[in-house]
Formats: sequence, C-alpha cells, structure tokens
Amino acid sequence: MIYYEEAYYVPMLETNCMLTIRSQQITTFEQAALRKFEDEMVVHSRDFSPKLCEVLGEEQLRVALRQAMARADGYGFTYRGPIRLFIEMMFLFGSKFDTDPQYPWAAKILLSDEHQMQRAEQLFEKIIYYQEKVSGPGGENTRRALRDLLAWTKNPITFSSSNFEAGMRQEMSHVFPEKAAFIADEGLTTLINEGMTEGMKYQFSPVRGEALIVTLLFAFGHGCTDDPLYPWIAQTLKDERIIDPAARAARLEKKAVTWLEHVLAAPRAGAQR
Repeated sequence: MIYYEEAYYVPMLETNCMLTIRSQQITTFEQAALRKFEDEMVVHSRDFSPKLCEVLGEEQLRVALRQAMARADGYGFTYRGPIRLFIEMMFLFGSKFDTDPQYPWAAKILLSDEHQMQRAEQLFEKIIYYQEKVSGPGGENTRRALRDLLAWTKNPITFSSSNFEAGMRQEMSHVFPEKAAFIADEGLTTLINEGMTEGMKYQFSPVRGEALIVTLLFAFGHGCTDDPLYPWIAQTLKDERIIDPAARAARLEKKAVTWLEHVLAAPRAGAQR
C-alpha cells in the first residue's frame, strides 16, 4: 500500500500572498476537494469490495464513505493514504471497527500519539497479520464461515438462556474458529454481552432472538445495528410497521439469510468481508 503525503483538503494560503482569497472561496475550494476525493473513494471502494458496493448502490455508499471520512478525521487522519486505509478497514471490519471489542488493536493504534503515517503503517501490518491468521488465503476461511453461518441459521438453537454465553461462545468457535481464537475470551464475552443488551432493547427472545443479534455483531461488526454498510439491519429493527418482537426477529433473520445466500452465490472477487 502506498501512502501519499498529501492532505485531502486545500491548505490555507500564506498570509503574505499578494492575492486575497475570501473565506467563502476557501470553503468552496475545500468542498470541491472533498467531493473529488469522495468520488475517488467511490471508485476505489467498488474495486476493493465490489459485491457489497453493488448491493449498497452509490447513494448509500457515499453515506458510508462520508461517515468513515469523518471518523478518520477525528483520529487526525487527513492524508489520502491513511483515510483510504480507514475506509478499507470499514469494509473489512464494519463501520465502527475503531470501537469494536473484536479489534482492540485498532483503537490502541488509532489513539496513540504517533504521526498519522506511522499509525497507518501499523494498522496496515495488523490487517495483513489478521488476514493471514483469520481470513485465510483469498479469504477462504471467511467464506467458509459464511457458509457455516448460513447453515446455522436454518437449525434450532441447542442451548438455553441459562447457559447462553457458553452456548454462543461454542457456536462462534464452531462457525468461525480462527476468528473466535483470535478475538479470545475477553473480546467474545464483551461482544456477547453487547448482543444480549441490544437484543433486550428490541424485546427479542432470550435465546433465538438474542443469539441472532450476537451473531450479526460477530459477522458484521459490533456497530452493525446502525451501520450504513448494512442498512437492512437498522431498517428492520426500526420498522414501525412491525409490532411483535418475535415477528421483527424473524424478519431480521430472514433478511440475514437472504444476504448470506446472495453473497455466497456470487463469484469470489476483490476483497470481500
């Protein structure tokens, strides 16, 4: 990956410049530069994650990109390369990867005092290591996990509310053993508790419904219930036409199955999550 020592914004002109530029003009220049960079990232995103971008459509893709660019800016990422890397991580790990208990290394690096280029290099090295240990060659482990996850959604839950955490931990280790081992017990426990809390917020059943939420967090990132990359999740959870929590959970599960079937039916290309 090549990083560029070029900011996406237009730098302020020196005070001794003979030409006077009004603040409104500077704002216009900055907005034009941002729009150009966003256009470039639309093209890059389609190359990086073609199937997901196809499903999203351009308008929703731009929503996700703007959110990622704003989050990157919050960490002091203003150069093209680091911002592009942040966007790639969004596709790989979910829009809120920077606060996800599955990837604590990301937050640690982002919050360090080092220069943004050094932090970007460290993140890139961690991504490579993660892909080697978890995703596998060509993302084969991830694709196998998605197949196993699809099979899991079609079977009854084999554990009860009394041993929910242990049961979920076992299922996650079965579906995606490489990822579960990489996250380790502390990360899995935090993720399971987040999923249970989220499930209770929507009054989902303490087994099937909550297990569904935990599984979505495990597969798409802990912020997936409000992630512009997966708008179908938030749309289903917030659909006012669905009154019954059980019906809402069933609808969400059906959409998840449809998404998995669609992704698995597509030929492998690019860097799919």
